[in-house]
Amino acid sequence: MPVEIWLYFILGFMIIGSIACLEMKNILSSIITVGVVGLALALAFLLLQAPDLALVQFVFEILCVIILIRAFAKRGIQIQELKRNVPKTIIAAIILLCIFILSIFAFKELPSFGKPIVRVAERYLANAGVETGSQNIVTSVILNYRVYDTLGEVTVIFTAILGALTILRKIGRKKRNAE
Repeated sequence: MPVEIWLYFILGFMIIGSIACLEMKNILSSIITVGVVGLALALAFLLLQAPDLALVQFVFEILCVIILIRAFAKRGIQIQELKRNVPKTIIAAIILLCIFILSIFAFKELPSFGKPIVRVAERYLANAGVETGSQNIVTSVILNYRVYDTLGEVTVIFTAILGALTILRKIGRKKRNAE
């Protein structure tokens, strides 16, 4: 089966998951549903032959879900009954359907796998092994040609995790001091 069909399936799954997240009755279920949608995005990155993005998405999604579950579940925050606003749900479903339809056209414009559309990619493919001595082209690009970009991405992710842990720890200390 062509990769594009799998991408349509994953995109449809993500849209259904997004709608389900909006309709959940408690916040913990919504958090888990958002996590599943994020993991589907990581799978889409794998199908698009971007394992570095898939790995970052996977780790980030898992950490975000754990932090959100810890933040909400320990405090007993649950929404038992949601007031359903049918027009807003229908509008959200229509918007997501439009995104799905536009994505079909975007997927058709993707180049064939292995055929670079940027000239610098041709240089990387032709010279990466010789210039860097690496057997893996992805590794040579990430660690030699784009090392500062990769360092910046890792710094952003580390800072986000550190900030979230700081906030959660501060909330936990306030709660212990109040008791």
